[in-house]
Amino acid sequence: MVISRNKGRMKPGDVYVLNDPYHGGTHLPDVTVVTPVFAPPSTPTTFPEVPRQPEIWFYVASRGHHAEIGGVSPGSMPANSARIEEEGVLIDNWLLVEDGEFREAPTLALLTGAEYPSRDPQTNLADLRAQIAANEKGAEELRRMVGEFGLGVVRAYMAHVQENAAEAVREVITALRDGEFSYEMDNGARIRVRVTVDHESRTATIDFTGTSAQLADNFNAPSSVAMAAVLYVFRTLVAKEIPLNAGCLQPLNVIIPPGTMLSPRYPAAVAAGNVETSQAVTGALYAALGNMAEGSGTMNNVTFGNERYQYYETVASGSGAGEGFDGTDVVQTKMTNSRLTDPEVLEWRYPVRLESYAIRRGSGGPGRWHGGAGGTRRIRFLEPMTVTTLSGHRRVPAFGLAGGAPGALGRHWVERADGSVTEMRGCDSVQLEPGDTFILETPGGGGFGPAP
Repeated sequence: MVISRNKGRMKPGDVYVLNDPYHGGTHLPDVTVVTPVFAPPSTPTTFPEVPRQPEIWFYVASRGHHAEIGGVSPGSMPANSARIEEEGVLIDNWLLVEDGEFREAPTLALLTGAEYPSRDPQTNLADLRAQIAANEKGAEELRRMVGEFGLGVVRAYMAHVQENAAEAVREVITALRDGEFSYEMDNGARIRVRVTVDHESRTATIDFTGTSAQLADNFNAPSSVAMAAVLYVFRTLVAKEIPLNAGCLQPLNVIIPPGTMLSPRYPAAVAAGNVETSQAVTGALYAALGNMAEGSGTMNNVTFGNERYQYYETVASGSGAGEGFDGTDVVQTKMTNSRLTDPEVLEWRYPVRLESYAIRRGSGGPGRWHGGAGGTRRIRFLEPMTVTTLSGHRRVPAFGLAGGAPGALGRHWVERADGSVTEMRGCDSVQLEPGDTFILETPGGGGFGPAP
């Protein structure tokens, strides 16, 4: 969207930033910085007497999750947001660097002037500078490659990489069969997907018709998220070592009807769409293809913070089983794309104590191949904090497939310093005081095939 909306206006030294979920973003904490890579001024032209716009050779981009971008709760992952403004600062096609100069004052005003502004704008600015630097390094390497091999060769190899990925997916499609699945989420929404395979043309249609309409809660997932989930699933079906790229989508026709929870319109809330609905989309696709029972159909998102500290983590569940393999215990799978902070670092930087993190034995679903077990995590707080959770499989278990049993439901709660217990919903926000302990039990994965 940055490219199309600024066509003919970009100049050398310009850098753009966005997190707008309605124009290519995912959810507001995911901030994308885009830098056009221009031809050097010395590049010859066929008609030197005719003024021309500098030629853009490439674009480089970096996307990073900012731990704080505003919103109604610290960490910018609110449990019960109903509109995008409650989730933080919306950045739409913002000129971040102009003529090589970082627009710090206007960007700071953007971060602090929203309805629910960022609690840590200086860290946002530092992270943006890091993303600008990352892009510049990418641009530098591209220019170096062009200098060594020539622009035509570099562009040709970029096309070869995508065509090779497309051919790898076409080969996979020949082994697939038609299928469909309806995935029920804890909030009652359903993701419906039908996969139709054309073996002659080696293409497939992925149709999400019948998926629930745009939701009043924040489980709406922008179409960019749904497309990323489709790309992920089909890349995992390829056994070859190919880089992940858009070529994987060339043999696929993806249908996402407008007005659904996978194609939300402003001002729909989307905080959970990127982290939770994405998991459900991948689970629905694997089930429609008959590959794997559901496992980490949730990221078990936990944010905690106050005015001084903001922290976010995703906690692993058990993975689903499939034909010929058991699920794995307590593992990040599918769309999580993250690791937990080391305990020593967590306790050094934040006023908390990680009391334990263990395998939740017996939580995986039985089957000929059993689902992986979830985990149990206990965090004690040393000063007042707000804890917010976004999670799934608290009402509907991770399903088994081909006769396998579902995994155990997830659960989380607070044990107060005085001995009382505060139960929490899957999506919830609770104030903790010094001495209180947050306990999280993540779901188990589903089994595959009937148990012997």
